[in-house]
Formats: sequence, structure tokens, C-alpha cells
Amino acid sequence: MSDLTYNKNTPLSEKIPRESGERTFPIWLLFNPKHPVVRHYIWKLVLAEIQDKLYRELHTRIDTTNIYIRNAVSDSRIVPNTVNWWGSEVATEIDQFREIIIEHQPRILISFGSFPFEFVRRAYKSSPEKGPKYWCASTLGDEFVKSIEKFDINKTNIIPLLRRVTESDKFIENHTYFASYYHYVGTKIAEQIIENKDSLNIWIE
Repeated sequence: MSDLTYNKNTPLSEKIPRESGERTFPIWLLFNPKHPVVRHYIWKLVLAEIQDKLYRELHTRIDTTNIYIRNAVSDSRIVPNTVNWWGSEVATEIDQFREIIIEHQPRILISFGSFPFEFVRRAYKSSPEKGPKYWCASTLGDEFVKSIEKFDINKTNIIPLLRRVTESDKFIENHTYFASYYHYVGTKIAEQIIENKDSLNIWIE
């Protein structure tokens, strides 16, 4: 029994399982294990906006039970930093993730923050490779806009979100401060889901 009990000093990132949900589900979420609370204070707020728009327009919601949720790497200690951006352990994790996405082909892959987004880019062998300081709020915001504009239900759509929203962050289309960020991105994602509703087996029955 003691082996199954977490010590109160155990880091939160070690208490959360590496993955949950079903790999066959069309929606995937990718997180940095160093920031486990992002699942709650970013994703839940964005999801609330998505579900609200879906219910208002389609009178249904996403069945969130099987959304595939994964930490980019299994050990938060190997998450790259400014000194050691990509170690061999991370390269191995990227190769493993590439195999999973090739096998299951998710339709929507949402990443949270700079490391998970660059992790996905490298899994897809996107170039040029970027360093840790490149993906700031504004560049991730630009990539979000591009992902929505180029959304194609016949392929995996990589949608980057921020892992932290502050009042100083500015976004496009007059959504200038953090209070509107969740509504803005949630609405944009929901619009694509609505447009492709018949191609996504994600609904509450």
C-alpha cells in the first residue's frame, strides 16, 4: 500500500499520469510536464468556451472522457532549457511520439506553450528548428492564427495555445488582453469543429 501512496513532497508533475484518454480519439492535448496546472487554468477555460459555442449552435457538446492527454516527455527533468535545449533523451521521445501520431492520425492536436509546440514541430520534422526563446506569446499567437486559417480536417491540425496568459500579452484581431484570450481561441477552435462536425466522432450521445 505504501508503494502506491505519494509523499506530500512528491512534485505534482509526478503525480499526474503520462497519458490518459484514448489515442484513437480525434482530439489530442500535449503538455509540458513541468507545468501540470496548465491542464486546469488554461485548458479548462478554453474548453468551457468551446463547449459553450458548440451547445449554442449544435445543441451538443464534446464528450471529453476520451480526449487523449499526454505529457510531451515522461520525465520533467529532461525538459530542455536555455542551456540544454534538446538532449538525446528528448530526441528519443520525439521519435516515439512521431510513431504514435503516424499510427493514429489525430485531427486536432493542441499544444500548450513553447516546448510542446516545438516538440510537435520536430516530430513532424518542420524546419527551421527553433530555440527556447523564439516561441513567445506573440509568435505562438501568430501560429495559432495560421493553424485556424489553414485548418484541414483531412490531416492533423497542430494548434498552439499559450501555457500562461498575462495582461501584458497582446493578441491579434483586437483581442488585446488576457481576459478575452480564452474566449477568442475557444471560439476559433469551436468554429472549425462546427464546420467539420460530421467528420468528427467526438460528441456526447
